[in-house]
Formats: sequence, structure tokens, C-alpha cells
Amino acid sequence: MSREKEITIYDLARQLDLSAATVSRALKDHPAINKITKKRITDLAEKLGYRSNNFASNLRKQNTNTIGVILHELRSQFMISALAGIEKIATEANYDLIIAHSSESWKKEAANALNLFHKRVDGVIASLSFDTEDLSHFAPFERKGIPVIYFDRVFEEAEGAKVIINNQKAGYDATAHLIEQGCKRIAHITASLKRNVYSERLKGYQLALKEKGLQYNEKMVFIIDLTEEASIRAAKQIIKMQPRPDGIFLTNDFCAAVCIQTLQEAGIRVPEDIAVVGFNNDVICKIIEPKLTTINYPGLEIGEIVARNLINHLQGKSNIRLTNTIIIKSELIIRASSLKKNKK
Repeated sequence: MSREKEITIYDLARQLDLSAATVSRALKDHPAINKITKKRITDLAEKLGYRSNNFASNLRKQNTNTIGVILHELRSQFMISALAGIEKIATEANYDLIIAHSSESWKKEAANALNLFHKRVDGVIASLSFDTEDLSHFAPFERKGIPVIYFDRVFEEAEGAKVIINNQKAGYDATAHLIEQGCKRIAHITASLKRNVYSERLKGYQLALKEKGLQYNEKMVFIIDLTEEASIRAAKQIIKMQPRPDGIFLTNDFCAAVCIQTLQEAGIRVPEDIAVVGFNNDVICKIIEPKLTTINYPGLEIGEIVARNLINHLQGKSNIRLTNTIIIKSELIIRASSLKKNKK
């Protein structure tokens, strides 16, 4: 089945016996075109299904009013919230988004970056996949002067604008809270330490143990891919440990919920036997029983800040090349899953 031919301003001009320039001005609501003529043109355009070719028009002006967004996954409430924040600010500024999804694959992330480069996006917002080793696939943007701003998962040592939380402090706060609740053997379930978010949370966990006089034991750290299956396996390993941990800090709320369920199925009480703290403040925190203590990771606000900084740069209001790292505040939200005191 052949595609229907796209209607152009020349088709409209021919049918109405007008110049293409008059049709073009009328479709842009130019005040020089009288209302009757304008209505004839817009009525016919609607009838024939005319679509303005903003892309071609913008290319002539050397911009596309389009921002590329590369996300490592779309399952978490945090990432959905961040995307909503990006979309809100982009829409207000009349920018369109092209959203690409790396599925935690560096190869797919690199292919997405190349695709966005060829689509001539004005700028890029990116959160890196589990296995991204370097930023070489973003170099074409750098060479062309196209701004790239990273958020959440970044290379902290690399140049360029980044929007993150203080992951080390968040990891410290989560672990310190468990210690304050009387936990002395705290397990940590996390993901690839190649990524700043997980390596920094581990540092916070280690620092809290050290400051509170507890020994760090690498056998208490479980590095998984954050899937349901991996979370169940980690929980079952913890159940078999002797002596068993009395607290768990997980870097993901979904994994924490799966872990709680697995512990309870094995007859282990949460928080009385094992206290649990998650990370992100996803919706699941309020659904799981007991409700989950977590770190609030403000996705919507982070998305808004990332998009606003990029768009301000594109509009000449600021220069993100003068900015290195923007740190957004996070906070510990205490719920029943970690409150061991007075639970015995």
C-alpha cells in the first residue's frame, strides 16, 4: 500500500489561485493577510490534511527545536518522574523530545546517540547504562558544539554538566538509620559499581559502618542486576547466612519490596528480625506491607532542572559549559519496614 502524497503549500496555492508566499504567511497567522483569505487557506489546509514541515523550516535556521533524551530504563517511578519533568519544561519552551531507551546496554546507548546526532537534535539529556565505560559515543556532539547534560547515572570525573543527588550522603543516611535502630549486621544489595550512583551509595554505607564502629564485610555486599529474579536470589542467600543479617539497605525500592516478600515467605519478620531500607521513594513503598523506609529521590524536580538548564543554554540565557555538577537534595523517609526499636 503506497503512502498518500504529503500536501504542500504549493498544492494549496494552486487550488486557491494564490501565491505560495501568501499561503505560507496565512498559515503562520501573519497580520498582513486579511481574515477572509486566511480562513479560505486554513479551511482548505484542514480539509486536505496539510501538515506544516517545521523540521525542514528549522533546518534552514540551523536548529530543529528538538531535544534527544537517552534513558537507561523506563521501569522505575524515578525515571518516569524524571521524564515527566523533562517533558514539562520542554513543552513550555516549545521543544519536542525524541526519547531513546538503552535497556542497560552500552551498545544500544551508542546506537541511540548516533541516531539522535543524525536527527540533528539541538541538545541531549542522558542517563548512562550499567555497562557504559566511557563517553566516546557523545564526542560527535561535542565536536559540533551540541550540548549534552547528564543526570542520575553519570561519570562524575568527566567534564560536562551533570545533575545528581549526593549519593554517598544518601547511602550514609540509610545505613546510619539502620544502625540507630539497633542493627549490627547490615547487608547491602546494590548494582554495578561502574555507575556513580551505586559506587557512591556503597561508600556511604561503608562510612556509616566505620563511624558507628561496625566492621565492613564484603560478603555482606550483593551486586545484582536489580531484576525480580536476582532480588529473590539475594534474599535467599541472606536467609541462609549464619549469623543472619539484621538489616538490609537496598539501592532500589522494587528490589526491596521483592526482598521483603521473600523474607516473609520464609517466616522472617520485617522489621523485627530484619529491618529494610530501600531507595527512590517509588509508589511501591506505600503498597508493600510493612511500608518501606526509603530515600526520596526527587525525579520530577531533577527532570525539570536538567531540561531547564539545557534549554536556557540553547536560548543563550546561560552556559552549561561553565557548570560542572548540580547536586539536588534527597532525604530519608522513615516508615515501618525499618523501625526495629520497640518491635521486639
